[in-house]
Amino acid sequence: MILEDFIVQTKTGLFCSYGNFYLDPKEPVVTAVISHAHGDHAVGGNQNVFCTKPTMAFMQHRYKKFAAANFFIKNYEAVFVLNGVAISLYPAGHMLGSSLVLMEYKGVRYLYTGDYKLEADDTCEPMAFVKADVLITETTFANPDTKHPEAIEEIKKLNETKSNIMLGAYALGKSQRLIAMINQHCTQKRILVHHSIVPFVKIYEELGIRLGKYEVYDRKVMKNNQVDLIYIVPPMVFHSYFKAINVVRIFATGWKHLQNNNEIQLYISDHVDWDAILETVEKVNPSEVWTTHGSGTHLQNYFGEKLVVKLLN
Repeated sequence: MILEDFIVQTKTGLFCSYGNFYLDPKEPVVTAVISHAHGDHAVGGNQNVFCTKPTMAFMQHRYKKFAAANFFIKNYEAVFVLNGVAISLYPAGHMLGSSLVLMEYKGVRYLYTGDYKLEADDTCEPMAFVKADVLITETTFANPDTKHPEAIEEIKKLNETKSNIMLGAYALGKSQRLIAMINQHCTQKRILVHHSIVPFVKIYEELGIRLGKYEVYDRKVMKNNQVDLIYIVPPMVFHSYFKAINVVRIFATGWKHLQNNNEIQLYISDHVDWDAILETVEKVNPSEVWTTHGSGTHLQNYFGEKLVVKLLN
């Protein structure tokens, strides 16, 4: 029997009282299972953190000695038990080390996705479809009107201009994916990387991910070369240089409002769109879908009485 209160939304985050742990808590807790290392899912200061090796490495870089008191590194598919709840992690395809969290309790399987995508990405493990009775899915882009274009065709847009490009991207996950894609599909381009992104790039490489050629940003290089440079910068830098001259401004994201005022729109997302969520529901084959990190109302309307869809937030 599905326990309707197996996972509940609290001000601290998603809580499993049966196992006495949180999923991606928003503030420090005693026991946390962390799906991936993005800041809205992985805060520092937890007592005990269960996660993959890459997630630990990224958190340790970002939070230093405050990352966690204790890390418990888990390989994909390895089962561990917290207060009677059997837990295993599976690849989520969102970024390196990102995980789905499968929780089994009294014969019922609950699958928490964290953030995930189905699209191919050479810089992280591909999404694994896991059967479950309850699918707890992110709904960042759960709208029938939202359908992400093919990422490879999007990145090829950068070949449309010879001008230097200031390319805004999140420092962890998105930047590394873009470096690899540019090297594969925009071979004439020369990649410069903002210094704040470089440590995450180095961690990817230390973990065996080959991204291709890039250079740490050098102002003289940018000044002396007027064509075919791509300078990858984090959002704060991108938005602070909104009047930057002699560059084409582009921001890589699935959000339409972040494409405003950019010379080229680059719709590259690391989240599932509407069709990908429906495909996930089909392959996971749950009896119920619980939604989080966004709005699940469109899913409720779509499935109607065919499938129970419950909003956790």
